[in-house]
Amino acid sequence: MPKTKNGTAEGVRRPMATPAQVSEYLGVPVATLYQWRHRGIGPKVHKLGRHLRYRWSEVEAWVDRQAIDLAA
Repeated sequence: MPKTKNGTAEGVRRPMATPAQVSEYLGVPVATLYQWRHRGIGPKVHKLGRHLRYRWSEVEAWVDRQAIDLAA
């Protein structure tokens, strides 16, 4: 089975993350994730019924976009 750029098999998805899991991964309080969602500046979030879930690939892509060039 071919691999995608994130190393998972093509067509196979990783389980979606809860706000608590993303909070722990990023090292920020869950309340911060909710504030970012309200302000539209955090990682993309999906509402499944009444539950919020994150795709790990989107969280990692968001983290990559937050990099700044301190040499400038």
